[in-house]
Amino acid sequence: MTGFGKGEAALRNKKITVEIRSLNSKQLDLSLRLPAVYRQSEYEIRNLIARTIQRGKVDVFVTVESQAVETSARINREVFREYLRQMNDTLSFSGIDAGYDAILPVIMRLPDVVATEAEAISEEERAALLAAVEAAAAHLDAFREQEGAILIADLLRRVELIEQYKTEVVPFEKARTETVKARILDNLSKLAVDVDRNRLEQEMIFYLEKLDITEEKVRLTNHCNYFREVASSEEGAGRKLGFIAQEMGREINTMGSKANEPNIQILVVKMKDELEKIKEQVLNIL
Repeated sequence: MTGFGKGEAALRNKKITVEIRSLNSKQLDLSLRLPAVYRQSEYEIRNLIARTIQRGKVDVFVTVESQAVETSARINREVFREYLRQMNDTLSFSGIDAGYDAILPVIMRLPDVVATEAEAISEEERAALLAAVEAAAAHLDAFREQEGAILIADLLRRVELIEQYKTEVVPFEKARTETVKARILDNLSKLAVDVDRNRLEQEMIFYLEKLDITEEKVRLTNHCNYFREVASSEEGAGRKLGFIAQEMGREINTMGSKANEPNIQILVVKMKDELEKIKEQVLNIL
């Protein structure tokens, strides 16, 4: 399910900001972007987020704003002095006159003149970082819960519509039966042949039973009731709701294949339309 969460933590001279964005995905796909100094805490950050978010494409952005002038780069004075001495000796030996403005940039690019020391964050800063991650994950979770409640309400409304269309089928069923009977008798009368009335009645009953959709309507009602039960009571029900929607689709498709009546077919199309919207929305539920 899509969502966004943000957490912040303030230290004496730093402000840590954590932003989490999530999109739909069947598994947890977690991507972290954080300053190099915080890499040592990456495992803890991943574990904290995984406790709250079970699946989704999740992007985590960690930024730090420092109000103090800090750098991990240090100039190695002894190495610089030795390079300078050798450079002066070499230029003097070669008879080249060069000022420090020309020599200095060259020396600064030579190996080991500037060294970067490995940084380690304090326990206080580490705790602040993890607190900001927890806050961002909690805000994301709250965002998705709110979105989920709206989504469930929309799904249940569409289930109600499907049942409403199913109820509207009933008046057309009896008329359909009479229409089919009339069409068969009319076609037989045009043949001008003798017909065994008892055998005709038996065959007609058998044929009309094949067109009966009572069982499909009963099963569809059961599936709709089960959909409501799962949607209202279970957490992480997205996959199960998807399976129930598939079963609903089977009953609706069978009703359509047996319809043999334009008004029923129109209602079946409406049910299919609502079911497709349900299937799309179910993908957004964990």
